[in-house]
Amino acid sequence: MDDFVRNKLTEWNLSQLIPIFEEHEIDTESIYLLNDQQITELIPKVGKRAKFQERLELLKEQNTANPETVDLSAQVCPSTSDTSDKGKRKLDLQGESSQCQPPTRKQRLANKPGSYSEEIILSDVKDIMSCVYQKIPPQDNKLNNFLRKKICDLETDKREVVGVFGKTGAGKSSLINAVIGVKDLLPSGDVSACTSVMIKVEANMRNSKYEANIEFITKEEWKDELWFSKNFLGDNADQESDQEDDNDCRDIVEKLSALYGEDWKNKSPDDLIDGKYFKEIPEFLLSNGKILTVETAEELSEKLVRYTRSDPKDGDDKDIKRWYWPLVKCVTIKVPNNDLLKHVTLVDLPGNGDRNKSRDKMCKTLVGSCSTVWIVTEMNRAASEPEAWKILKSASSYMGNGGQCQHIHFICTKSDHIANHRSAAGVRAKKAVREEFRKLNKVKKHFSDESFRVFTVSSKEFLKKKRLDRDDTEIPKLQEFLQDLNDCHSETLNYVSGAHGILSLIQGARRREGADLKTAVYKVLQQKMRNELDKVRKPMKETHRAFEKCLSEGVEKSISSCEKVLESVIHPNKSGSAFHKILKCIVEHDGNYKPKKGEQINLNMKLSSCLTESIDEEFKKTFPNEGECGPFNGVLNSFSLDTKMMREKTENKDVELQLIFPSTEEEQMKTKLNKIIIDRKKTIYSSLTATIETNMQKCYDEAKQMNGPGTLNNMRDTIEKHVLESKNVMFQKAKAVMLKQLDDLTKDILDNLEKTMQESIELSLKTDGVSIPDVTLELLMVKDHYKELKGSSDEEPLICAGPPSPAAAQQITN
Repeated sequence: MDDFVRNKLTEWNLSQLIPIFEEHEIDTESIYLLNDQQITELIPKVGKRAKFQERLELLKEQNTANPETVDLSAQVCPSTSDTSDKGKRKLDLQGESSQCQPPTRKQRLANKPGSYSEEIILSDVKDIMSCVYQKIPPQDNKLNNFLRKKICDLETDKREVVGVFGKTGAGKSSLINAVIGVKDLLPSGDVSACTSVMIKVEANMRNSKYEANIEFITKEEWKDELWFSKNFLGDNADQESDQEDDNDCRDIVEKLSALYGEDWKNKSPDDLIDGKYFKEIPEFLLSNGKILTVETAEELSEKLVRYTRSDPKDGDDKDIKRWYWPLVKCVTIKVPNNDLLKHVTLVDLPGNGDRNKSRDKMCKTLVGSCSTVWIVTEMNRAASEPEAWKILKSASSYMGNGGQCQHIHFICTKSDHIANHRSAAGVRAKKAVREEFRKLNKVKKHFSDESFRVFTVSSKEFLKKKRLDRDDTEIPKLQEFLQDLNDCHSETLNYVSGAHGILSLIQGARRREGADLKTAVYKVLQQKMRNELDKVRKPMKETHRAFEKCLSEGVEKSISSCEKVLESVIHPNKSGSAFHKILKCIVEHDGNYKPKKGEQINLNMKLSSCLTESIDEEFKKTFPNEGECGPFNGVLNSFSLDTKMMREKTENKDVELQLIFPSTEEEQMKTKLNKIIIDRKKTIYSSLTATIETNMQKCYDEAKQMNGPGTLNNMRDTIEKHVLESKNVMFQKAKAVMLKQLDDLTKDILDNLEKTMQESIELSLKTDGVSIPDVTLELLMVKDHYKELKGSSDEEPLICAGPPSPAAAQQITN
């Protein structure tokens, strides 16, 4: 064992492993050759092994990306570059050795600007900030606590969600397999996947295994579903049925038979919750998730079959007696060594709602989180395929005003059945799809033509051919799009900019001279802040007035049209006995019913439709998903104290450092507020339907209790009476709730702006950090990285807070 390995284990807080590594003679060369099995034998405890594997993988990546950095790594704090676990990084920051030192100036300059990739820059700056964290004095005071929190808060978890829609057989699974380059990951071909199971595909950033995390619905939810299923089948046996009922019955029978075989037919829901049916999945009864870990994609696909598939057609599957897909809420698959998934999650989504409330809620939440949606259909009838357009129309409000979707990609699969995408057939298909999209007026309220793109692909041809220049499919274009989503430039720049600001604050706090200048600049910034807040406040008030006007018109239309809307839902052109079961399903699911086939019925959404339509245009303008303007007509993005201009003035040179932190804090704050606005605007938009549903709950609960002769008419009368009696209050309340939520958002934005900027100004210009450490070198290094990321060629002199410490001075002269 050599010093390199000993130093590494010490830096990684794994010094207790040194005797083991010495015994097995692990040196610099052999540490890079360790495989997973050898690591398991060396480090039997999972916690220490996981930490070692993560550090070793990062070390290998750094060595591959830039071999020159290997020798420097022993002098820098260990990197914690896995941004997917913010809490873990906070613990790492607090637990790492305080003995680490940044590289010397000579060593750092050996790596010229531009030679670092952005990932290496990010890793380097995280290492530096880990060291700075350890330097902060242990005293419990406002500045020290603030600095610790700011360093921890630099971490972000950038993750783009791409939702993949399409009916069974359209080629979703093959498309995902082809795009991420893993042929056997998701089942495809003749096998049909259960459309109720959401499958998320992400990168495994921890090890080189294929993993699947299976999340189940709760035992209570399954018991409710059993009661509903048994009652529905019982009603169907007693009354006349139609094709829609038959589809729903077949769906329920398929689900119960998959899990119970024939046992379900003569047993009660209480009997069917017996533990004997779940011996292989005790996690379900314990409300835990189940994790599968294997070496290959093919192995994982085989193990997942009973959790995701509803149609066992493969011969190997005949031995499976119990299928668990009816109990699965979501499956998250983690793929190792896949750069396209590093900051992207692909989600194979069910087409349109779900009977299970928790699955339906998760589905809508995921759709609302998608920055991109892929609508997948077969090329030979892309423009005329009703299912694809039905999916787009039904989900548009969840993706648009109720979500954050910026791109809709209509993907025509199986292009090899016709010709490649550049053929006349491919061109005609694209043109026909675009023309069809332009006809969707309701969808166009949420999305512009610029957000809509059409691709023609052949997953089969792409996976079959080895050459990289496959020109008979546009899958490479989709891969390029995902790579752009993965671009870590904004994440890296935000982190490095924030680090630059924090280090500037620390160095600025060490300055004691220029008290009068600090006071003068403080007053100027206070006035600027008040002026900028007024600029933000004014358009927000105008937005409130615009929404109030739109909603008032929506209330009037809702009151006058609600009887007609209600009539279309509870008095359709169906026989009474056939509609009885449908209305029973509607009230059982609080106004929402998803048949096996056909369009979803959502009475609450129907009743609130005039309200949502009244504000759609204004909402899209106020909270745009597309473009660079930003929310509230861009007023938040334009907020600025102009500290950069102040720094450029000669008379302010003595407070230049103190002005950097408010500037970087501005950008950090805007990023944070924009994320808050994205989340809150979804709640605001959905509040109209949510308020209607809350108001309607009383009549749904009453209707659920009805049975026996005349049940259908009694349910209808109960719902009609409630709507007529409450319509003058119900729609007004929905309006008031939305305006209140909008007011709360604007108040929180203004409060956040004022509090954050006031705190940054005071800390920068009113702090005397006598005990604050000297971070001269750290500031110099981070500043260089920041300039490199910004593409600046202007060389600025190093700003020091007086003479550096002896140790720092020695390093500079090196």
